Order: sequence, then structure tokens, then C-alpha cells
Amino acid sequence: MDQWSGYLQLIVDGAFVTVQLTLMGCALALVMAFVAGLGRLSRFFALRAIATAYIEFFRGTSIFVQLFWAYFVLPLMGVPLSPFQAGVLALGLNVGAYGAEVVRGAIRSIPREQYEACTALNLGRWQRLRHVILPQAFVLMLPTFGNNAIELMKGTAVVSLISLSDMTFQAQVVRAQTGSTAVPFLTILVLYFLFATVLSSSIRGLERRLSRGLEGTRS
Repeated sequence: MDQWSGYLQLIVDGAFVTVQLTLMGCALALVMAFVAGLGRLSRFFALRAIATAYIEFFRGTSIFVQLFWAYFVLPLMGVPLSPFQAGVLALGLNVGAYGAEVVRGAIRSIPREQYEACTALNLGRWQRLRHVILPQAFVLMLPTFGNNAIELMKGTAVVSLISLSDMTFQAQVVRAQTGSTAVPFLTILVLYFLFATVLSSSIRGLERRLSRGLEGTRS
């Protein structure tokens, strides 16, 4: 029993790493989603081209290859990264590319009447975006952002390939030391499900909160 308590502690330690990866990866993904999404809508061709190249590259290549590039290739270019940093970078950039299209689509879905009202009120481009368009568009983005966050959380398992001690890595350690496959992998299966449930519930709660007062603004 004491032996299994020690093995369980390994998985719990890995769970903390998974949570940290998820939170920091989501933060980077959110930043990149807005930067690239707004870049796609820019009036300037250069910004649109850069944003499009970023989105297409990270959506069109494997997360495994991106992770290996971050951890094994960037150090050869003078950018050494720890396994944790490489994991956050690869996950954040990958999911951010998908999120960028969510941002672009949500902003473009705002009815034309909202833009016309902003013009009538003599609001500048930044004022219009900040005070009128984004508050409405962000609510539309939230359900897909929630799905992306869950996908990122599940995708953290890839960091075990670069020996970062997340839940999946620790489960493999426990399996190797005990010869049991069912117990460690059933444990992380339950933990992944619990984390996904928390993320999903949090996003739904935030969506309900932000939706208050916006009824009737979209037609």
C-alpha cells in the first residue's frame, strides 16, 4: 500500500506539471490568437501575410515536429529552452493558430449595423474595436476557445516525448516500475477527464457572465 502511495504521488506531481503547462500554454495561445486573428483583418498587406503564414504553418504541421523543433533545433540556433519552455511554446503557438481563425470569424460575424452605429458615434477604429466589437465577439469566441483549451490540455501528453514529467510521463514510469498498466493509466484517464470538466464548466460560467447585458445587441 505504501508503495502505491508513492507511485500515486508521482502521478499527482505530474498532474501539477500538466496544469502548469495548460495554464501557460493557454495564455500564450490566447495572445497569439488575438495577435494573428487581428492581423488577418489588418488593412496592411504585410501584417495579413505574416498572420496568414503563421496560421497556415502551425495548422499544417504536426505538433510533434513543432515540439521537437522547439526543444532540439532552436538550441542549435542559440535559443536554448528547457523541456517545460519548449512544451509551452509548441502548445501555445499550435493552439493559437487555430484560435486566430476563431477571433477572425467572430469579429466578422458582428452585424454591419454595429459598425454603422460606431461611425455615427464618431468612434475611431481602436475605440470601435475595444468598446463595441470585441465585447460582443469575445462572447462568440468563448465556446470554441473552451474546446481549444481542452484540446491543449489533452495535447500536453506530447511533452512526455522530451522527458518532461507530466502525468503521461509519470504514468509510464509507474508502469515500468510496477508492471501494471491499468492502474496508472486509469488514474490519469480520470484526471484528464476531471481537468476537462473544470475547464468546460469555467468557460460556460464565463460565457453566461459576459453575455449579461449583451442581449439584443446582435441581430
